[in-house]
Amino acid sequence: MFRAVALVPSPPLLVPELTGGGAAEASDVRAASLEAARFLAAAADLWVAVGVGDRRSRIAPTLSGTFAGYGVDVAVALSPRASASDPELPLAALIAGWLRGQTAPGIVVDVRLVEQTAEETECRRLGRELREEMDSDGRVWGLLVIGDGATTLTEKAPGSFDSRAAHVQAQIDDALATADLETLATLDRRLCHDVGARSVAAWQTLAGVVGTDRLDTRTLYRGAPFGVGYFVGTWDVLR
Repeated sequence: MFRAVALVPSPPLLVPELTGGGAAEASDVRAASLEAARFLAAAADLWVAVGVGDRRSRIAPTLSGTFAGYGVDVAVALSPRASASDPELPLAALIAGWLRGQTAPGIVVDVRLVEQTAEETECRRLGRELREEMDSDGRVWGLLVIGDGATTLTEKAPGSFDSRAAHVQAQIDDALATADLETLATLDRRLCHDVGARSVAAWQTLAGVVGTDRLDTRTLYRGAPFGVGYFVGTWDVLR
């Protein structure tokens, strides 16, 4: 049974060892992401994490990995019984494993990557299939959606500055804050790509999972530290 959603970004700065304690901006988004993960841990017995990748794939909960490629060898695992180490575990899986380890070390995380270029209809279909999987299982499932916004919000942003980015980011933030599935479904994919918001496929898959559910939404963080748009929040499925 599908029960709840946590929305988090994927920057390595969530991991304090990678920022040396970090600036206040990193601390704020980290604290919010941990709060969202704690909410999901309280609501569900198992997690599915959805992020974007170069191709569609499923990452087994038996795997572990490390943030060594981002500067510090911080080990993470996708379940308490993870045995096989993958030195090339994708960032979305690393973030899912880190949040699990910090907030719910007994939980298992099943990671699904959606192809970044997947069309909206394909994302919705994948979301519906994922929902069927969860609802056919007698256990309670939570969905961890990992996605970043625009990377071009300031002159010092990783993607430099794009004057269109603020409008796109506001659209994304507002839609995630209110569970506006129609806006998520109709985001201009090319414009989002231009301003660096390349997680649209994950959010459109989320729309397919949620369907017509009634939701109680909560915003924990929305901001743009270092010129990158991040949103953190929770969606509680009302029964």
